[in-house]
Amino acid sequence: MSPESVRGTSGEDRDTYTREESRAIRRRSLRLLGSILRPLTRLIVLTAVVVIISSAMRAIGPSLIAYGIDTALPAALNAGDWLPAIGVALAFVVTGGIGSVLVGWYVVLIARLTQAVMIELRTRIFRQTQRLSLEFHEGYTSGRIISRQTSDLESIQELLDGSLNELVDAVLIGAFTLVMLFLLDWQSGLVLLFMGIPLSILMRWFVVESQKGFRSTRVVSARLIVQFVETMTGIRAVQAFRRERRGDVDFGAVSDDYRRANLRVLRLFGVLDPGLILLANVTVAVVLLWGALRVTTGELAIGVLIAAVLYVRNFFGPLEEVAMFLNSYQSATAALEKVSGVLEEAPTVRDPESPVRLTSPRGELRFDHVSFAYGTAGAGGRTVLDDCDLVLPAGQTVALVGTTGAGKSTLAKLVARFYDPTQGAVLLDGIDLRDLDPSDLRRAIVMVTQEAYLFSGTVAENIALGKPDATVAEVRAAARAVGADTFIEALPDGYETDVNKRGGRVSAGQRQLISFARAFLADPTVLILDEATASLDLPSERLVQDALQRLLADRTAIIIAHRLSTVAIADRVLVMEHGRVVEDGAPDSLVELGGRYARLFAEWESTQV
Repeated sequence: MSPESVRGTSGEDRDTYTREESRAIRRRSLRLLGSILRPLTRLIVLTAVVVIISSAMRAIGPSLIAYGIDTALPAALNAGDWLPAIGVALAFVVTGGIGSVLVGWYVVLIARLTQAVMIELRTRIFRQTQRLSLEFHEGYTSGRIISRQTSDLESIQELLDGSLNELVDAVLIGAFTLVMLFLLDWQSGLVLLFMGIPLSILMRWFVVESQKGFRSTRVVSARLIVQFVETMTGIRAVQAFRRERRGDVDFGAVSDDYRRANLRVLRLFGVLDPGLILLANVTVAVVLLWGALRVTTGELAIGVLIAAVLYVRNFFGPLEEVAMFLNSYQSATAALEKVSGVLEEAPTVRDPESPVRLTSPRGELRFDHVSFAYGTAGAGGRTVLDDCDLVLPAGQTVALVGTTGAGKSTLAKLVARFYDPTQGAVLLDGIDLRDLDPSDLRRAIVMVTQEAYLFSGTVAENIALGKPDATVAEVRAAARAVGADTFIEALPDGYETDVNKRGGRVSAGQRQLISFARAFLADPTVLILDEATASLDLPSERLVQDALQRLLADRTAIIIAHRLSTVAIADRVLVMEHGRVVEDGAPDSLVELGGRYARLFAEWESTQV
């Protein structure tokens, strides 16, 4: 189990971890990678076989050169026998040709493998972010989710697309080179093996230090994306309050942090690259000097010496590419840590193990001693509802009123099961919402919020979200029922008008009317309106009052509104304060009572003069 400090997305803004935390994060990332690669085992094995044979073919080259210089060439010069030379040339062409074909095949296979991994990762992130509860999304910004789905996955893809090829090439060529060198001249092989000690020290240092550096770049990269997304999302507020200059300063500061984080990583390469070049040159010099001494004594053939030098060069040549791989590897590792953290998150609102079907919903709601706190009440979480005990009979329209922060929206979110109670239970027709089949729950309870979000597509498609299999006639009837058909028909293409992102072609009030039509079409047993008329102007509100009467008829309804004109259509009003119901009754009777609701009503009535 992961330590709590790094479980899921906890601690992802940090760039340093304890040894135990690092191990936990690494195990989590490896589990994710293993679960993705396991179904691709056959493709991985085939790719490995192809690249191993390809590398072996390429490693034979220097040995053929040694044979050609020491055996084939003397035979041609001294005895006129060109057969060995021709044989070496043919062998060189054949091994090179086979190696080239296999390299091409390997590129295709690794591309298939890369795309399979990336599609699986993208799909998992998308499904996970949809599956996670509202609590997660209210604390984890959309900019971070975009960072996981874009820049982090791009880092992983960069590793799989190119850098992995370089690593495999370097490792296999290095292994085959070392074996061939020992078979050809064990003394030169020992020199190369001995130089592996400082090489491994250099590589180990780079891996440890670059891991810290790349973690830092992923953290700052996410902050950069969050800053950009928040600015663009709130561009109206930015321009309205003339925050452009402040935005430039803030974005410039984060960009400078990103620049410094990348510079720290680049400085590491400023040590690694020269170190590799130095080790390669020293090794070649030692092999060449020691080999030359043995050539002069007749102990070593000149062709073998040339082959030994070529093998040493071949060994160190790919290591420069390994440096580039380590760049991509550390970046991808840091990205995978972030992605695995999101995928490790568990929904706080879980589907029941043995769901209960709701075959004929009536709409009776009961709050059985419900308490709720955001976060953990015992750890400083804010208690919003305290021992709420209520019964809402089926078919009743109930209005919730009270000051901001009284707990009205929280109560509605518990009914919609965006959250689960900290204590107690919310029951629909006697069944705990936590036990209900999720599909039945979503059909039975629909919530219309103040922000009526419209997806890209036509007006008709947005209304049909309430009932995907609805006919055109049903969509039009729903719009007509809530008074939305008049403005829809006036749009450029009527019901086929593309609303664009966030309903760009319709006003805020018109978006809300479309959301009412969507809810009417869904025909839920319980309907929740959370400040749903707040964005309507007075003419639109008057227009929708009759529509609301039809929308709320024959169903249980919960209305949260500050406009008491909307509350007036309710059968019952609950006045909430500090998480408790302090008044409960019909609107007229509460006005006569002279309590909190009466004061709210008097204040509202005075504004209507």
